[in-house]
Amino acid sequence: MGAPLNVVIVAHHTRPEVVPIIRETTKWLQKNGHNSWMPIGDAAALGLNELGNDRSAQDADLLISLGGDGTILRSVELLGGAPVPILGVNMGTLGYLTEIEPEELIGCLGRWISQDEQSEMVLDERMMLAVHLVEKKSGHTQTWRALNEAVIERQQSGHTVWLDVTINHELFARYSADGVIVATPTGSTAYSMSARGPVVSPRHKAMLLTPVSPHMLFDRSLVLGPTEMLSMQVVGTRPAELAIDGRHVASLEQGDVVSYEADSCSAHFVRFTQQPKFHQIVRAKFGLGDE
Repeated sequence: MGAPLNVVIVAHHTRPEVVPIIRETTKWLQKNGHNSWMPIGDAAALGLNELGNDRSAQDADLLISLGGDGTILRSVELLGGAPVPILGVNMGTLGYLTEIEPEELIGCLGRWISQDEQSEMVLDERMMLAVHLVEKKSGHTQTWRALNEAVIERQQSGHTVWLDVTINHELFARYSADGVIVATPTGSTAYSMSARGPVVSPRHKAMLLTPVSPHMLFDRSLVLGPTEMLSMQVVGTRPAELAIDGRHVASLEQGDVVSYEADSCSAHFVRFTQQPKFHQIVRAKFGLGDE
């Protein structure tokens, strides 16, 4: 038997059905000589305080995410770029990022821990964005990572935002829109798709620029290479907001600049098949097999 493994469990806070699954999983891990814990906030929200620990998720050998794609996004945030594999357990509707159903968890854990060569297990590597903000007034800089997308959107109803979009240090266009999305291929099936952006296989590495309700003749998405230099400057006096993977992170003012690049870190997902489920999930989501 190998060295004990460290497993962190991240769970949806409002799904009580995860509690017996967590208890069964932690009991199985302990019985087999492995360590497990939950972030303190997750444990408290679910009445599992005895499992809460302030130990960093980055110390884990595996992260189990119990929920949907939103819980996956929070898991990626907790890892802070650390290359810890994520095993997503679907606790809701069909998700793009979750891998297995709850009843499969113990069996899949055994396969992962034993590294069973017959299981066709792979690590699915996904590109992330590094998003940088430079505030004009203070010169203050901040950086975030995004698995799905970064969105600059209007702060006031009834007003558009004006953004000067620069590609490879040259002005491309001034956008007038309700917002502008910069997405990864993973995020192409999230907010970007609802704004009529392209659906892109997560095997690609690219940045997708999609305007939201543009007030201009050019309303198409742009697909940029991962080495392109992309930035946006807020022009005009209308304030804007920056959101990363659905979380508000900053308010933007005139002159503030947000830049984007492929992050040096990737997200890693445990898959138990050599063929990714992406196309099958798109097919199921949109009923493409229905007659």
